[in-house]
Amino acid sequence: MAVARPAPKPALKPEEAWHQARLIPTTGIGGQAEQEQRATSSLLAVMRAVPQFGKALLSHLDAPAGRIETFTEVRFLDADQKTVIPDGAVVVERGKTRWVCLVEVKTGGASLTTEQVEKYLEVARANGFAAVLTISNQITASPTESPVPIDNKKTRKVALRHLSWWQVMTEARVQHEHRHIADTDQAWIVGELIAYLDHEKAGAGGFDDMGDSWVAVRDGARQHTLRLADKGVRDVASRWEQFVQYLALGLCQTLGRNVEVMWPKKLEAAGRLDVAVRSLVDQGRLEATIRVPDAAAPIDLSADLRTRLLTTSLELAAPREGRAKTRITWIVRQLKEAPNNVRIEVRYPNAKETVSATLGEARERPDCLLFAADAHREPRMFRVSLSDEMGSKRGKVPGSFVIESKRQTIDFYRAIVQDLKVWTASAPKLPSQLEVATPVASPEPPDSVDPGRA
Repeated sequence: MAVARPAPKPALKPEEAWHQARLIPTTGIGGQAEQEQRATSSLLAVMRAVPQFGKALLSHLDAPAGRIETFTEVRFLDADQKTVIPDGAVVVERGKTRWVCLVEVKTGGASLTTEQVEKYLEVARANGFAAVLTISNQITASPTESPVPIDNKKTRKVALRHLSWWQVMTEARVQHEHRHIADTDQAWIVGELIAYLDHEKAGAGGFDDMGDSWVAVRDGARQHTLRLADKGVRDVASRWEQFVQYLALGLCQTLGRNVEVMWPKKLEAAGRLDVAVRSLVDQGRLEATIRVPDAAAPIDLSADLRTRLLTTSLELAAPREGRAKTRITWIVRQLKEAPNNVRIEVRYPNAKETVSATLGEARERPDCLLFAADAHREPRMFRVSLSDEMGSKRGKVPGSFVIESKRQTIDFYRAIVQDLKVWTASAPKLPSQLEVATPVASPEPPDSVDPGRA
């Protein structure tokens, strides 16, 4: 009697049963301390193993070129003979030149503290080191700005620099995807660092949300009840600056170019924050400008908390040649990929009022953008804008302010900015050879009269 055998189990597909081996695994991260230790060690090790990446990151610190060595949990004694343990150190050597930088790292929601940073500055000064680098999820407008207040006396002999984890990720992606690391093993190592930092367990995120005070400040702006002294107004203004910097770095990762936020010149962090707070209280708006290299114009961002609208826009000078209608159709033709609800606003010389219409209306009838009192008046400037309802939720979830604002900015760049061209005058042209007049030969002078025959 034949014994029935069980049917063989179907083989599992590799993608269902296997996990890709990682150089820097996220499994086993037990807490904040271990998270910071692993992030510090991983980053510093990759900086040493991949000089191209290490030098690119250290360029933000004005470090000299040279051979990079990295260390973790270095120990020192302070003036009171107490042990001080920064998370790491970077040493760059070239010939007899030796540049040393202490490193302090925070991950997740942990923030830097003034007391700790100033302690490391004192240790660096006492040992003749050049700099202190702080790394956290706090995003600043520049590596020269610290997310915590520091006594200026502490930085007279030691430079203080700060990088957000989002800035570190940006540099890693730019080097890996756009600068093309020649050594395949080194390229793989940087790719593994990116995979690690991109994992939620690594604690190295980008920008999460507008903070605990966002809803109250948003509603206060809409009700015209905000005051300068209100709790949370400065925090929301500060987080707006971080968010815009986060957007710029995100575009940098995608485009491989140095996308910058154009903050007002001659204003330090405190001054910029004061301006943002005043705009938030007086007008209910948060504003910023992002510049993409070689783009036709910078992108203006305006979050109007009173109308709950986010507007992305740009200004472009009108052509200086051709009839008025021809200049209008010049901008309309360039917006062939843009949606019909994009608005075009036209400014005319010697006129306070502007003329505006949606792109859909201008496509059907370009005349609607001509100056009503004088159809022959030539346009001077175009403003192209797109307004959409702001996300209302917190965090990084669909429908949140962060996600919806990021989506609109990227869509605006893709559909409008990247294809726009600045108008340039045509080179003057020579007439064709047939049009060149044949020079008329001048008559010969009459023969001179011989005086002897006169």
